[in-house]
Amino acid sequence: MESLEHRRFRVKKVLERLKTEFPDAHCALHHNSPLQLLIATILSAQCTDKRVNMVTPALFEKYPTAADFAQAPLPELEEMIRSTGFYRNKARNIQQCCRALVEHHNGEVPQTMAELTALAGVGRKTANVVLGDAFHKPEGIVVDTHVTRITNLLKLVDHPKNAVKIEQDLMKIVPQEDWVYFSHAMILHGRKTCIARRPQCTTCPLNDLCPSRQDHKC
Repeated sequence: MESLEHRRFRVKKVLERLKTEFPDAHCALHHNSPLQLLIATILSAQCTDKRVNMVTPALFEKYPTAADFAQAPLPELEEMIRSTGFYRNKARNIQQCCRALVEHHNGEVPQTMAELTALAGVGRKTANVVLGDAFHKPEGIVVDTHVTRITNLLKLVDHPKNAVKIEQDLMKIVPQEDWVYFSHAMILHGRKTCIARRPQCTTCPLNDLCPSRQDHKC
């Protein structure tokens, strides 16, 4: 088994190349406040960022505060987010989440993992997005499908399917100052080059660092 020290070395090289490829990698969900990012991230479950960004401008204009979301007629909220999928469950979670923000946090988004994950519809992944991108207080690494797939291909993790354990593996080898960047860059790399159905291995900047490169017919 590869040592942690050697994985850290490979991650350092991976980050160097990703920073050359994607120097401005950032959150793809459009937002102007922690509340907007929280709502957008809840909506992004099983939905593309592009679709969420199409829905949220009108949504945020109609409901600018947590109190507005908390008091919104549920059918109206459902209709506005229908195209994001699972809209009934998402609308219910958003409303319950915002009611808790009003009742327990003065309408503001809390800044700790424990307080965030106590909110309806907010798991560790969503909390990591909000803490890292809205508050610049990363407590972990966002593990989505791109991060899961690519870190498995790079053989950086020991738990291929468990997102919580993948995050724990990555936190041991990715410098904390790069936790937020790492996820955004991996997502961009997955969309541009390491595409699930047709990975572009021959032009991949991480080719020589990837033990799985010969597994694909690129």
